[in-house]
Amino acid sequence: MCTGIRFSDGEGNMYLARNLDWSTRYGERVVVTPAGFPLPYSFLDDAPAAHAVIGMAVVLDNYPLYFDCGNDAGLGVAGLNFPGFAEYSKGPIDGKTNIAAYEFPVWVAANFSTVDEVEAALANANIVAKPVSDQLGVSMLHWIVGDGTRSIVIEQMADGPHVMDNPVDTLANQPEFTWHMTNLRTYITATGDFPAAATWGRAELTPFGAGAGARGIPGDSYSPSRFVKAAFLNANYPQKASEWENVLRAFHTLGSVAMVEGSAAMADGAFERTLYTGCYSARTKTYYYSTDDDPSIKSVALADCNAGDVSKLFVA
Repeated sequence: MCTGIRFSDGEGNMYLARNLDWSTRYGERVVVTPAGFPLPYSFLDDAPAAHAVIGMAVVLDNYPLYFDCGNDAGLGVAGLNFPGFAEYSKGPIDGKTNIAAYEFPVWVAANFSTVDEVEAALANANIVAKPVSDQLGVSMLHWIVGDGTRSIVIEQMADGPHVMDNPVDTLANQPEFTWHMTNLRTYITATGDFPAAATWGRAELTPFGAGAGARGIPGDSYSPSRFVKAAFLNANYPQKASEWENVLRAFHTLGSVAMVEGSAAMADGAFERTLYTGCYSARTKTYYYSTDDDPSIKSVALADCNAGDVSKLFVA
């Protein structure tokens, strides 16, 4: 499964970060799609990328299949697993902006600059269950899209597409986003503050130390639990000034909801684990990442990947 967050620094620069959790790797790499790269679409007119895009992806036949990415305008998008709830149309619908599910991240990042623009474009959109190839299936996902101001969640279910404001800038997996938001009301007394002493009868009770205010915040790997904990930490993390402090904020927050091998078995007996953590900084147009086999934080910047040939993807 997966967890994603968005936040901004004091100057309004966005950081969009996510964990990708699964049992096996996909061959994912950091991939740059240069501005001007010719993007083919299944149901829309083919068009060159209006923005340069960087993020974690698998490349198939010179096409970037992004798990998460950001662009040169400071917009970011991440797709998270949503099985049992996501339901795409079987084919295109006349009069709609039809987007194949695998195209969605690069369609967002290559064409738009702000969440407002994406939200307007999605007013007449339809996600289509078209695989990228006959050998691959269709991933059932929902998405978080963010910029320096806010984020939205996009879910397409049996009753159609839903585009929702995301006031906690957090996303996990199933169930639907509105359920997660309702569930947060269970934890409204949680706080990061140091609690005051309490008097019970003639006994004065004092806390053992810091952290007592957050008792009850879950710590397991279940999707509702990860949503609650990530939302709580994202809401309470002190605002930071420097690029590195904000990158560390993303990795510290997502580290608290990372899936440790052996702690969460799937139905087939395989254990999920956090394969990588990725963070896009709109401040420096840099993608930071760490992997389960190398926890050191590495980075690739858009400025370092301008090879001049817009017909080719850059794979780090």
